[in-house]
Amino acid sequence: MPPLLETPLASWHVAHGGRMVDFAGWRMPVLYGSIVDEHLATRRAAGVFDVSHMGRLAVTGPAAISWLESLLTRRVSDIDVGRARYTLITSDVVASPVILDDALVSRDADAPDGGPRLALVVNASNRERVVSWLRGRLPASGVTLEDRTFGTGMIAVQGPLAVEIVCGLCGAVDAERIRRLGTYRCTTAVVAGHPAAVSRTGYTGEDGVELVVAADAATALWEAVCAVGTPRGLVPCGLGARDTLRLEAGMPLYGHELREDSDPSAIGLDLAMSLDGRSFPGAAHYAALRERRAGRVRVGLRFASKRAAREGDAVMQRDRAVGFVTSGSFAPTLGTAVAMAMVDRDAAGAGTPLEAVIRDVRMPAVVAPLPFYQRERRRG
Repeated sequence: MPPLLETPLASWHVAHGGRMVDFAGWRMPVLYGSIVDEHLATRRAAGVFDVSHMGRLAVTGPAAISWLESLLTRRVSDIDVGRARYTLITSDVVASPVILDDALVSRDADAPDGGPRLALVVNASNRERVVSWLRGRLPASGVTLEDRTFGTGMIAVQGPLAVEIVCGLCGAVDAERIRRLGTYRCTTAVVAGHPAAVSRTGYTGEDGVELVVAADAATALWEAVCAVGTPRGLVPCGLGARDTLRLEAGMPLYGHELREDSDPSAIGLDLAMSLDGRSFPGAAHYAALRERRAGRVRVGLRFASKRAAREGDAVMQRDRAVGFVTSGSFAPTLGTAVAMAMVDRDAAGAGTPLEAVIRDVRMPAVVAPLPFYQRERRRG
């Protein structure tokens, strides 16, 4: 097997007690001390996450927008500078298109020559095949695709105090720009003395920002965030807390809720599919799925106990198998176990009593609206 890839922060994680695991071919910290403590710190104050394993791609050139418009499920032609959108990347296999990944696409400030600059953030597990697929569809001229994953680091600061912690590392002008940044908006700023791409995005259900800097600046930025944030309750967090946070927030994860053969509408991802008047790989297939509205749908399950269901556990309604769990865990914010599952539509109504088979034991659950947890939105 090839050696595991490492982020620019790998040595810091090891030196500070990170329990390192293989995640999608990367050596990543799953926790530092306690998943529950890291989870609750993010909900109450702030958490800082190394997300440098995520793929970061740059698309530039005069034809960049029209090229991505023809390939992504979300409309790109009308994306303004400083905006980010959630999208899917689908294959062009006519008989049976598949979902290659989900991604964020954003438009940065135009280049000095006026050419557009766009960025894609993709999942670590799918980066290589997405890059290969995109490169195989590059036009002869007008578009440049660059994989910047290994030349940069990416740090997510999440939680109710996250934005103020990051702003404390900026000059007055940059700090005010970040404070005013809306959700799914992006900008540039100098953070702790380092030029950074800043986006008001995240994967925890909390407010916060994601920072992309040069790889050789990642450790200094991480340590600056910790120095300013630790007195205010910020803690470093691993993949374990990242997963429980996104589960409470009802966010689908590729390989779990979202899979190659998924129907995006059934998962609640209609927002990621701009179908009207557009042509992208598999568009007709996904339009037909949306019209059909058949098959199983994604639901939340809430348990009375702390015993967690796991991916693949069967979901039962009396003596009938009606689905399977896609993600499950104890939810620290709620104090009980929760799960997401794909279930038959006639068993998907809120309040429907079901059971999950956990290690041969049937545990009662009730269908609950998603998300399980939703933060109080900021005003203004």
